[in-house]
Amino acid sequence: MAETPRIIDVSIGSDGIRLGQFMKFAGLLDSGGDVKEAIIDGFVTVNGEVDRRRGRQLQHDDIVVFDGRGARVRP
Repeated sequence: MAETPRIIDVSIGSDGIRLGQFMKFAGLLDSGGDVKEAIIDGFVTVNGEVDRRRGRQLQHDDIVVFDGRGARVRP
């Protein structure tokens, strides 16, 4: 059985943010290149589903998980 990721709340200070930007902002990955590769390869989930769109617009309370770590979008 898969381990439940630890979820941290990350305040973005606006109404929305793109998936790739949020992953860097939340510290899930350090570089844009790494973010792009992880998303395209299907290693990132948004609200429990794989999403391969780096430009996906996230909203408050969306949860992004990568490599056992998760971050929730907060205003």
